[in-house]
Amino acid sequence: MIFKGSMTALVTPFRHGEFDAAAFRDFIEFQIEKGTDGIVPCGTTGESATLSHAEHVAVMRAAVEAARGRVPVLAGTGSNNTREAVELTRAAKEVGADGCLLITPYYNKPTQQGFIEHCKAILKEVPLPMVVYNVPGRTCFSMTVETIAELARIPNIVGVKEATGDMVFASRVLEAIPPGFSFLSGDDFTFLPSLVLGGHGCISVTSNVDPAGVARIYDLATAGDWKAARQEHHRLTPLHTVLFSETNPIPVKAGVSMLGMCTEEIRLPMTPAAAATKQKLSAAMRELGLLPQEK
Repeated sequence: MIFKGSMTALVTPFRHGEFDAAAFRDFIEFQIEKGTDGIVPCGTTGESATLSHAEHVAVMRAAVEAARGRVPVLAGTGSNNTREAVELTRAAKEVGADGCLLITPYYNKPTQQGFIEHCKAILKEVPLPMVVYNVPGRTCFSMTVETIAELARIPNIVGVKEATGDMVFASRVLEAIPPGFSFLSGDDFTFLPSLVLGGHGCISVTSNVDPAGVARIYDLATAGDWKAARQEHHRLTPLHTVLFSETNPIPVKAGVSMLGMCTEEIRLPMTPAAAATKQKLSAAMRELGLLPQEK
């Protein structure tokens, strides 16, 4: 299984309107040192929708170079335009990414068969391990259990990132997929519940600011210490809550900047976190020991 454990949906650092590659490399080093099992550049949290094609490639290349093979790199290459997704996936393969994360097409609202053909068309051009990403809250399209099961039988489709937050749906998917097919929670709140059901990991937003804490949930659960994993889950819940109190990645970008790992700069149409959000976030991070206590 290529993709499992605690995987961070990386923020993309900006400085004066440009991609800050130096900050990004340092941030990835921090992630690996703190126990992150894999990194996911150019996803929603990485503001992929506002990256130019050249920036998208630069971010993927920087992630691969910084990881140096120590953890897998699952690069976001999805689009609502199949041709564009092919181009981005080809670029991911060329820079050495271990796989591609393919969001379901937004706005177009394809049929279930349309999405299956979208995936097949990309794989026909670029045979790179693919994780399909189900996030109807962003795309207005949700894969059915039957569609995920069919995709799981296609060579090179190796997993699903499931971000509905619906544990009944998650349970049905886990019953339908074959052994060796990765089920990755795309929702921090449901990471531990999905592990209980047989899931294999999480593509996490929270691990941007507390990579060690999120990694502990996976490590404790896989070691069979469910009581301690549950305690860690509850310990992180206040942080999850504030990180999703405004549209992702607004709060998490503020959180990473509080760690001194990047500027708070975020691209329109996103705007910086509200003062009240930042106050709650700094309090939650201090409570977890991620920031020094105020004197």
